[in-house]
Amino acid sequence: MSTVLLRRSLAVAGLVGLAACSTTPSHTTARAGEAASTASGATVTLTPASGSLISGKLDIAPIAGGVRVSGEIGGLARGSTHAIHIHEKGDCSAADATSAGGHFNPAQQAHGRAGSGPHHGGDMDNIVADGNGVARVDVRALGVTLGGGATDIGGRAIVVHAAPDDYASQPAGNAGARVACGVIKLLP
Repeated sequence: MSTVLLRRSLAVAGLVGLAACSTTPSHTTARAGEAASTASGATVTLTPASGSLISGKLDIAPIAGGVRVSGEIGGLARGSTHAIHIHEKGDCSAADATSAGGHFNPAQQAHGRAGSGPHHGGDMDNIVADGNGVARVDVRALGVTLGGGATDIGGRAIVVHAAPDDYASQPAGNAGARVACGVIKLLP
């Protein structure tokens, strides 16, 4: 077999192999019985609430079984720990952000920790500020989607609280005042 023909055969075999291995990425695949996200992502601009100076920018991306929330939040006390939740209403107009309502809870579960038994769809792990008062956020919300259905978080709000979530107290983890709020805006 000539060198040119051998190279062509190997190239075709490689392309066929790549096509056979190609699947939908796991970050957009829903588990059986769950709705799938139809939006590619979302953004949140957090603004101060309850007289705080806390603000930030977050990105939200679909993952298997939920969404990943990442970004930065500044204006926090150095080394402080704070709860962060998705709330049911996309309304941050009240000075104390109470207009955002309670935690988003489409499955009507008790408050808890995402990934550790029953929890609200809006429950996420606490965030921790560094020595400069900035929290680098990388948390997940499970059982929610972006872009449609009863579990859709598009148009709802993310709220940062003054205290950490204890993951047990009902209905909101004893997380304290709402110190920042932002509406989840789906990407076009």
